[in-house]
Formats: sequence, C-alpha cells, structure tokens
Amino acid sequence: MKRLLVLIFASFIFLSLNPIKTIAQDLPKVQLEMRNFDEITLPAGTFIPVLTTQEISTETCPEGFKVKFIATTDLFMYETNIIPRNTEFYGYIEKINEPVIGTNASMKIKITKILMPDGFEIPTRGYLYTSNNNLIGGELTPPSEWVKMPHYQSKFQGISWNHRSATLQIRPGGKRSMGVHTKIPAGDQQIIILTAPTAITHTMTE
Repeated sequence: MKRLLVLIFASFIFLSLNPIKTIAQDLPKVQLEMRNFDEITLPAGTFIPVLTTQEISTETCPEGFKVKFIATTDLFMYETNIIPRNTEFYGYIEKINEPVIGTNASMKIKITKILMPDGFEIPTRGYLYTSNNNLIGGELTPPSEWVKMPHYQSKFQGISWNHRSATLQIRPGGKRSMGVHTKIPAGDQQIIILTAPTAITHTMTE
C-alpha cells in the first residue's frame, strides 16, 4: 500500500512539472523532422551504363574473381542526381561455363556494391546485363564440317513440269567446332541491371 501511494504521489509531481500540453506541443516538431527525410529507391530492372576497368575472361579469371565498373553518365530521379558519373560498381564472377564442342564459354557477373565518388558505400544486387538471362557468351559455334547435297529443280517442257535437274549445294553438317573462351575487353561499354530494389540512403551535393 505504501508503494502504491508513493507511485501516485510521484506521478502527480511529474505531471505538474511537465504538463501534457507542453509534451503535445513538442510532437509536431518531431513529425516535421521525419517528413524531411525522403529515401529514394532504385527499382529492380533499372539499367545503368558502365565501363569495364579491366579485361574479364573465362580463360584467365576464376569464379569469384572481383570486378569493377564505372558509371559513364549521371542517373537522375526526382531531379536528384542519385548515381553520379564515375560512381564505381563492384562485383564478382558468379559462374563460369567452360567451352565445349558446339558452345562457347560463358559467365555471369554479379554486382554487389555501389561506391559513390565521395567514398560512401551502398549495397546492391544486380548483374551485368545481356538479353540471354544475363549470361555473357555461350553462343553456338560454327559447323566443323560441310556436306554437299543435291538440290532438284523442275523445268518446264512443253505443257508439263516433268524434267528435273540437280545442282549440288553445300550445307552445314551435324558436327560443330570446339567452343572458345569469352572475354570482355578493358574499357568496353556494358550495362548493369538491378535485380532487386536498391535504397539510396546517400546523395552527393555539389
């Protein structure tokens, strides 16, 4: 009972020193400060033009090899330059497929980090883009053999088409040549595609 009386008395003193009206007046200030913070999110599917900074090859680079790209243009959203030119993108070779008979080597390059020109880092998820599910290389190789096949043509004689002549045509056979390694030269223009939304928590001001 004593403890209950002490708590009631202490609460009465606190409310008399800190009126509810005063506390309520401070709330709008907090809300205004929160409204000033607008986080910008780059949606999945955003394309970012970049340049390679080194040669990347399936012949000389293993899986896990770290790569770096540089943005070639400013990327604006809502009149804000969120990805300035010369922003750096970092990633690694996620998967390499060796060349085989009939198919060239291929690789997938995953992007994991954005480094702003002022040194601020932002995590991201993306790939070096290709229309083939972001697989770089993997083309079919040329045929390794060519075969001659007759091609028959009918000629009109009198009132009917009854005479056929044959000409030989060269066509690809069923075998293909050995695949070759795939590489991206240094300074080559490429495109990064974001595969997940990226929260831009920092922008540079001029």
